[in-house]
Amino acid sequence: MKNLSGGQAAVKSLQMENTKHVFGLIGSATMEMFDALYDAQDINFIGVHDERTGTHMADGYARASGTPGVILAGQNGPGATNLVTGLAQAKAAFSPVVSIAGSLSTEHVYRDAFQEVDQQALFTPITKKTWTITQTSRVPEMFREAFRVAMTPRRGPVQLNIPRDILSDVSEFPTYQAPQAYRSQSDPAASAEQIKQAVELLRATKKPVIVTGGGIKNTEAYACALELAETLNSPIATAPGHGDAIPFEHPLNAGQMGPRGNPVASRLVKEADVILALGTRLGFNSTFYTYDNINEQAKIIQIDLEPTALGRYFPIEIGIWADAPTAAIQLVVELGLHKSRDESKSWTDTFLNERSSYLKLRDEQAQSDVHPIQPSALYKELRNVLPKDMAVTMDAGTLCLQATDALNYWQPKSLFTPLDFGLVGFSFACGLGIKLARPERSVVSLMGDGGFGMTLSELSTAVDYGINTVTVVMNNQCWGAEKAYQRDFFDERYIGANISSPPFDKVAELYGAKGYRVEHTAEIGEAVQAALSCGKPAVIDVAIDPKALYSFRRDSFKHRRG
Repeated sequence: MKNLSGGQAAVKSLQMENTKHVFGLIGSATMEMFDALYDAQDINFIGVHDERTGTHMADGYARASGTPGVILAGQNGPGATNLVTGLAQAKAAFSPVVSIAGSLSTEHVYRDAFQEVDQQALFTPITKKTWTITQTSRVPEMFREAFRVAMTPRRGPVQLNIPRDILSDVSEFPTYQAPQAYRSQSDPAASAEQIKQAVELLRATKKPVIVTGGGIKNTEAYACALELAETLNSPIATAPGHGDAIPFEHPLNAGQMGPRGNPVASRLVKEADVILALGTRLGFNSTFYTYDNINEQAKIIQIDLEPTALGRYFPIEIGIWADAPTAAIQLVVELGLHKSRDESKSWTDTFLNERSSYLKLRDEQAQSDVHPIQPSALYKELRNVLPKDMAVTMDAGTLCLQATDALNYWQPKSLFTPLDFGLVGFSFACGLGIKLARPERSVVSLMGDGGFGMTLSELSTAVDYGINTVTVVMNNQCWGAEKAYQRDFFDERYIGANISSPPFDKVAELYGAKGYRVEHTAEIGEAVQAALSCGKPAVIDVAIDPKALYSFRRDSFKHRRG
């Protein structure tokens, strides 16, 4: 038995979870915990400038490492409320973030005390689970539960509120439990009967397509998915935001499908007679929930670790509640005696020809000789210069949405986006977390000038802690998505669409980072190479044509046509 303060017990709990990094912003409500972190030589504290961006760092770290990312808001009230956007983002991405916030002293609750807010109620809708610790002796128990829930499928963020008196009080603590002592390690498999039913359907298909999502990407189990695709002689598409689930170079990789994907992959899903949804919900970004983006006559086999996802948006022929990689292996084994599949040869050969033509056309149509710089020219230059070990982060917004399927992803996991939350101001901070999780990889963050303007104070964090990422600011001097909608559907009645920014390359230099300015396509490659090798955090301010706008959500404004 040991006598520890609640703050010491909290840090000891983090150490037992093998926590390597804690992102946070210091505050008086959690001083006991910060004081304990001072002595925790095995935990690297990363002091951030805003709790929101700190949560994005923890989110990026969690996604890249596959282990929980930890954010500590040192102050209750405003410090805690700043976590909200980041946690809502992490929930939409099923990212295992463990968020900790100081909370009001127990004796002051419901007294309109300084910085009082009901944090339990605030965080409950945007996390998998939220706790407010009521006894110092239960601190280790609550931390164990938080980490367990965050990592249990489907993964997601959790919130721990720790009142000031709980952190300062002293209690006796028994020996701590290691994570292996209380976590399940097994992955559910499909039943033999379900596998046989699926194989029977797959053997007969002439136009199969596999659609992979987070269930393959997050487990880095692309080898299982590719073996299944090869066995079926089937193209394999990816859900939007998961274009890195399958290595780019594999010939059966069609890229991202759906309204935000490429035309080749999208056609496959619109014309397939059997769709094998492997670890994907077939949700909003993939389908907009309409048969405009998926063949209504197709028979769907859906495999997902989350049972409520099965058949949620579209009727399915077979629903298999299982771990996607495990089920993929089961299907390969059952199909093993039928490796020669001629039924889909014409379908797949046509796809291979279309895919090859599309990739060539993508390069040929890039407007590299136009000034100002066109998005297609930027993406082509990035395809040519970015290293194959890169990890790329992106914001929401039209330029980033166009870029998601315009870049080539060679090594899963290498694409990190806001996914369904559609957040602007995410990319740069997320990239810092990814770099800490995977320091051996190059990290490049794409975002618009508006999004970078929201988060550029974290340049101090990058410089202070030597987190050397490259941020490419696609500077078109406007909120591009909204300006496109005002142009296309509201008679060019622009309001609030245009923005001004300082020269981001010079701002980066003032922070102690490296800055580069690009105004012509021919300068892009050299600037990116210099930024990747400069040994500092780097910002490349790229002047993009303000008129190069595109309306993605045209479905939202059908009522205004004509």
